Amino acid sequence: MKINLEQSKTLISKADYRVPFGTISLTSEAKKLIKEALDRKWLTRGKLVQEFEEKFASLFGVKYAVTVSSGTDADCIALAVLYDYGAKRGDEVIIPALTFIATGNAVLQAGFKPVFVDVKKETLNIDPARIEKAITNKTRAIMPVHLMGKPAEMDKIMAIARRHNLFVVEDAAEAHGAQYKGKYVGTFGQMAAFSLYAAHIVTTIEGGIIITDDKKIAEILRSLRNHGIEGKFRAKRIGFSAKMNEIEAAVGLGNIKIFDKILKKRRRNLLYLIDKFRKFDDIFLSIKEENNEKIGPHAFSIVLKDNSRFTKDEFVAFLDKRGIDSRNLFYSIPTQCPSYSYLGHKLGEFPEAEYCSDNGTHIGIHQDLELKDLDYVEENVEEFLRAKGLR
Repeated sequence: MKINLEQSKTLISKADYRVPFGTISLTSEAKKLIKEALDRKWLTRGKLVQEFEEKFASLFGVKYAVTVSSGTDADCIALAVLYDYGAKRGDEVIIPALTFIATGNAVLQAGFKPVFVDVKKETLNIDPARIEKAITNKTRAIMPVHLMGKPAEMDKIMAIARRHNLFVVEDAAEAHGAQYKGKYVGTFGQMAAFSLYAAHIVTTIEGGIIITDDKKIAEILRSLRNHGIEGKFRAKRIGFSAKMNEIEAAVGLGNIKIFDKILKKRRRNLLYLIDKFRKFDDIFLSIKEENNEKIGPHAFSIVLKDNSRFTKDEFVAFLDKRGIDSRNLFYSIPTQCPSYSYLGHKLGEFPEAEYCSDNGTHIGIHQDLELKDLDYVEENVEEFLRAKGLR
């Protein structure tokens, strides 16, 4: 289909959504730091990047944080550390079947083979009961994903990793500030990778960051993000070009300053919408917060139950017409993403992940949304269900 320029402008415009999916907080502090960086004429990695790393590490109570150029790079570079610990190209990393495509891509970019495990549709996260069956003598790491900011079951995952002497690299891309059993998500495994993309709680517009308490790992990470160089141009390992710049770090520093405010607002919105959606429990599976966790909210997931008399596409189209922006609930990477067909998986191998993709969507609950906006969401869901004879 050919799209002319005017059509293209219409298609990419999100300005008309009453309830947009994401936002970015660009603070006065960030603007001041950007101007200072421009005045210094030093815009590549410098003192602002270092300050951002130190403050991000402090935020989560860890010793080290290493910035990179995207959340995907954060996953990939964290995994590439494994080569310093005896891993070989073609070794395996276990990841959930349902996640953003970047998780699988990062495993491949690091030179490993992704091994997929199905999820629980009630949590959207990897099912720990299925992990051990996927472990082989080539498995080197487990990479759980805390989808939508909801913590994976890290106690069970860490116990499996210890039994099999595996690394755990947490994909905490969407889980800034999430807690599991009183401990921050990202502080369970040897490393954790965060995305700092525009829609996330802490953002540098584009960017990623890896946290760890291990000094040696931190040194390897710094080398890997800079072509594998140590010291002055000594290429010790195969690396990447994935450095953060001063402008991005300035935006991130502004976000860290208001981190608690953003997190509090998002959690208020999440808990409010969870409560509002209780009346729809007969129709939808929606994200829930258990007593032993605190979600670091990225978005609000909505999955149609088996008895729904409508399709996800009908539901999403109705929301879109009412100005409520949404996104598909990702895909089962091994069976619903054509780029992974070479692995030979067949539809039906990951039923929970496939079900969530076929029947799931998610909407924004970010800090620019007010309770009246969430009331508007509830009202329109109610109206849609009435039109379908379900109310």
